[in-house]
Amino acid sequence: MAADWGLTRAEIRELRRLHSPLRVQQFLDGLPYNYDSSPHTCFSPRLVLRHGRAHCLEGALLAAAAFRMAGRPPLLLDLAAVRDDDHVLAVFREAGGWGAVAKSSYAGLRYRDPVYRTLRELVMSYFPDYYNLEGEKTLRAYSRPVNLSRFDHLGWMCSEDDVWYIAEHLAGIPHIRLLSPEQIRRLAPMDPVSYAAGLAGRQPRLVSRRRTG
Repeated sequence: MAADWGLTRAEIRELRRLHSPLRVQQFLDGLPYNYDSSPHTCFSPRLVLRHGRAHCLEGALLAAAAFRMAGRPPLLLDLAAVRDDDHVLAVFREAGGWGAVAKSSYAGLRYRDPVYRTLRELVMSYFPDYYNLEGEKTLRAYSRPVNLSRFDHLGWMCSEDDVWYIAEHLAGIPHIRLLSPEQIRRLAPMDPVSYAAGLAGRQPRLVSRRRTG
């Protein structure tokens, strides 16, 4: 794959404007959440830029492409949940710490400053805010980071088709368990204040049993 990864000059310019993880997060926060088609699309970064919307995985893919343009590896990490949707982070390192960029309709599941010494620390920072609409804390496991350069031969950055093969890969790789059965049994439900805070900004018509990212 050429150094432009199949992208147009305009697409490259737009991605290069997102020169820091915080800029990437701000861009994702400004995109409408892809409720209308989610989970029936898996847009490539090109399609996210074209359609101007993204769900969780689509946002992570866009972030990974922007990271690559800034000289960072395009790394994704999968968070696995029970009775809930998985969540995908675009992770990065700065000054020895791990941070993350993410697209979510939940306020607490987005950006993390690169202050976490290990990936497990980073992942556990999402635990208190990872809950379903019944108020259960649902995060249970995480994957190691996947470098998306492994999919360059498939043109993941510029594909005109959905890139479901990335979603399938993330779902199929080994995940590291976070909690013991005893810890799971002792989990407290979300308190009403924290529950409401996490839903801030969410479209009421879309509140259902399953959350979206």
